[in-house]
Amino acid sequence: MRPARLLLTLGLASVAVAAAGQGDDYDFMPPGGRTILLGLPGEKDGAALSEIAAREASSEEWQAWAADRDPALGETALATFAGYAELNFPLDADGLAALAEMGDASALPPDGKDLAIAQCQFCHALFSGYLMHRRDETGWRGTFKSPFHSEIPMTELERDTFAHYSALNMPLRFEDVPPELRF
Repeated sequence: MRPARLLLTLGLASVAVAAAGQGDDYDFMPPGGRTILLGLPGEKDGAALSEIAAREASSEEWQAWAADRDPALGETALATFAGYAELNFPLDADGLAALAEMGDASALPPDGKDLAIAQCQFCHALFSGYLMHRRDETGWRGTFKSPFHSEIPMTELERDTFAHYSALNMPLRFEDVPPELRF
């Protein structure tokens, strides 16, 4: 395996492990685009995911595609998924190869929720530092300009994915956050 692909695979696997470890602790947060994709009806084996991840579409086209598969999805969930898919798909050749090689969702790029859980709790409480903030995408991207956030190990694509998810899904209502995570 080439060094670049190995690093990509290890990076994706570590985010997937972190996301899989979320369990019930973070179910109060709205799902991210990857999770919404995996919840859509239809096959989710490596071949089906590779076919989806190879598509290029606009946000509107992704929303229509997801709505056809699950008409019960709400407006925010559709926009969350569509933004994730528009930003992250089509995967490049290395990403598609990793997806085919691994054969499961752990090779998909992390979504905004995955990134928030993996990155926002090192320095501050998730509640006060993230869950209760209202910002648009530009505002969320702007958080990475501060010295203490500029060092967060995220690519520009991951930062855009995080900003899109956060602008749509934050802030949460105070009462929706479990008491043990409020401060």
